[in-house]
Amino acid sequence: MKQDAIYIRWFADIRNEDVGLVGGKNASLGEMYSELTPKGVKIPDGFAVTAGGYWHVLESAGILDDLKETLAGLDRNNVADLAKRGKRARDLILAAGVPDDLWSEIKAAYDMLCDEFGPDADVAVRSSATAEDLPTASFAGQQETYLNVRGYQALREAYIRCLASLFTDRAIAYRIDNHFDHFKVALSVGVMKMVRSDLAASGVIFTLDTDTGFRDVVLITGSYGLGEMIVQGAVNPDEFYVFKPTFRKGYRAIVRKNLGEKRVKLIYGHGGAKEVTRRVDVPEIDRKRFCIADDDVLTLAGYALTIEDHYSAKAGKPVPMDIEWAKDG
Repeated sequence: MKQDAIYIRWFADIRNEDVGLVGGKNASLGEMYSELTPKGVKIPDGFAVTAGGYWHVLESAGILDDLKETLAGLDRNNVADLAKRGKRARDLILAAGVPDDLWSEIKAAYDMLCDEFGPDADVAVRSSATAEDLPTASFAGQQETYLNVRGYQALREAYIRCLASLFTDRAIAYRIDNHFDHFKVALSVGVMKMVRSDLAASGVIFTLDTDTGFRDVVLITGSYGLGEMIVQGAVNPDEFYVFKPTFRKGYRAIVRKNLGEKRVKLIYGHGGAKEVTRRVDVPEIDRKRFCIADDDVLTLAGYALTIEDHYSAKAGKPVPMDIEWAKDG
C-alpha cells in the first residue's frame, strides 16, 4: 500500500470484491491493475476515493437531512419539478465542498501520481457509484467523468462535481425507476493517469460479435482522439474482427476490417478549467485510413482474451467482456 489513509485505496490494493467500497468501475480497474498488469495488460495507475469520502462530505456539511427533504415525495414524471429538485440537491453538495481532512488525503495521493508521472499530472476523474444493499447493481453512464484534469484546484473541483452528479436529473429518475433508495447509493471517485489518446486513438473491445452473439471473435472498434466520441456514439468508428481460435494458435488472425468515417475527434483543450477538451474535425487523409495498425489490433486482441479468461475463470463460466482501450500518442 502506498500510504495509510482512511478514504484512499490505490488500484494495486483493490480487487473486484471491493465493489461495495469503491463501486463497480473502480473495483474492475483495481482488479485488472493488480491481477493482469503482471500478465502484460497495460492499465494506467491511479487510486479511488472510497464511498466513505462521499458520506464524509455530506456529514461534515450537515446536508443529509436537507437532501432527503429535497427529494421527498418527488414525482419523476413531473419534469419541471425533477429539474428543480435535482439542481437543489447538486447545489447543496457543490456548496458543501471537500472537507480539509479528506482533501489532504486526495492531495497526497495526487502528489504521488505526480511523483510517478511528472508535475501537474493530467488525470481522468471518474465517478463509480455503489449501492449499500446491492453491491452488484449497475449505475454505468449515470454520473460524470472529467478528462485532462491538472493541478490541485481542478482536481478538487472535479471531485466535488462527480459527487454532485449523483443527483443529475437522469440519475435521480434512474434510481426511482429501478427502486433504489437515493440514500443507500454512494459515490466513489477514481483518479487515474490519462492516456494521451488525443494524439493517437481509442475505442471499445467486445469479446464476441455484438450483432450475432458469435463467441469466437474479438471485435475492436477504434477512432482518433479521446474515447468519449465512441462511447457517446458520436463517430462511425473503424472495426476489426479477430478470430479467437486461430489467434490463440499464434496466427495473425484478423479476418475482417471495416473503415469508419471518423469525422470528428476529441482532443485536449488549450488549457484552463473552461476548455480541458475540445472537439475538432479529422483531416480527410486520416479519415481514409485505419486509426491503428494491424500490430495494434493483435495486441488489443491479446489483452482482451487475457481479460476475458481472467473474469471467466473467476466466475466459473464464460464471461463476455466489453473493454475501453486507448493508445498513447
